[in-house]
Amino acid sequence: MSDAEYLTVEEALTAVLSGVSVLAAEQVPLLDALGCVLAEDVVAKDSLPPFANSSMDGYALVASDLARATTENPATLRVVGDVAAGTVLEVTIKSGTAVRIMTGAPLPPGADAVVPVEDTNEAWRDRERPLPEQIQVTRSVKPGDYIRHPGEDIEAGQTILREGHILRPQEVGVLASLGVSQISVIRRPKVAIIATGDELLEVDQPLQPGKIRNSNGYTQAAQIIALGAEPVQLGIAGDTETAVRQKLQAGLDANVDLFISSAGVSVGAYDVVKAVLEAEGNVGFWRVRMRPGKPLAYGTYHGVPYLGLPGNPVSAMVSFERFARAAIRKMAGHTQLERPTIPVTVQNEIHSDGRESYIRASVAPADEGVGYTAVLTGDQGSHILTSLVKANALLIVSEGVKKVPAGSQLNAWMIDWPETVFL
Repeated sequence: MSDAEYLTVEEALTAVLSGVSVLAAEQVPLLDALGCVLAEDVVAKDSLPPFANSSMDGYALVASDLARATTENPATLRVVGDVAAGTVLEVTIKSGTAVRIMTGAPLPPGADAVVPVEDTNEAWRDRERPLPEQIQVTRSVKPGDYIRHPGEDIEAGQTILREGHILRPQEVGVLASLGVSQISVIRRPKVAIIATGDELLEVDQPLQPGKIRNSNGYTQAAQIIALGAEPVQLGIAGDTETAVRQKLQAGLDANVDLFISSAGVSVGAYDVVKAVLEAEGNVGFWRVRMRPGKPLAYGTYHGVPYLGLPGNPVSAMVSFERFARAAIRKMAGHTQLERPTIPVTVQNEIHSDGRESYIRASVAPADEGVGYTAVLTGDQGSHILTSLVKANALLIVSEGVKKVPAGSQLNAWMIDWPETVFL
């Protein structure tokens, strides 16, 4: 098969995404919904704030009593009570009186403003400070000053979040404020991970001649967790069809939504994954014109989508980022499937073989403060993980381009966005 017969990256991505669907919704505890996509609109049953309350420690009073108050000519008010947050004071404020009030405490009836404690002759406060009989105020305030009004943030009956919204910590906080303890979200995908190869050892085993540890299984599990999905680690499958089938059956028994394997999809005599898929599922494609990551299989196994990644660790990770990430995010209900991309000026000359290439680089703000620059992070071999460790971006070299001179503009696919760009 010639390169011209292999799929382009976009063709392969389209095929992968067409084979996965958004998963069903489920009701989960509020904290378990962090990072998930809402499956329904959320309508507020309560107003926020639910009652008028003070935004400052100070004194609740009638604003007109302070119309002429200054430092030289303070207004004197009689203190008739003390109200803390979480308590209600059954006292009505009248002209000439005030109530000491804490931040968040309900505004007493009759009061229409709060003056901060710093603008009174009670310059400091603690639990031992007795309630004064009167207070002197050294400034004027307007009605409504330092008061949080009912419904100022949210009104009862208001739709506050729409279906499809991603729940971040701030949304969790709003929902908690509204008394929402359970929420309907698109469920998290369960993704099975299989590492194939007789050469693989578990990570806690000592090295042996001709053996390497199973780093791909851990890398892919970490990538899945970072996406908010649930990894199902099925372990190492030897280079036999029987071993691969056993792992796949374990995934079916666990009701996984997607299979991801590494290695076993090339043209070697021991690359058995493709044979298993052809026998008990289907193979949609198994070659993509990209670098790194040319051997890439996509199909189904007993109706479950299957993505077979290359065995080389960088190829596996980049292929996951390009294809598995988008598929998992679609299944989880997201509409923004890809990483952010920004234009950068490359500081190194880049050579490619004509396939669409993803070059490991470190992106940072330009010295002039306008735009971004990118520096390659080292050897681009598909087995060199350290150059990926040093990278925060992948530079995209378009198909057909074999040389990119230093100083050229490329798009950078930000794999760490935005922290490593702006810190």
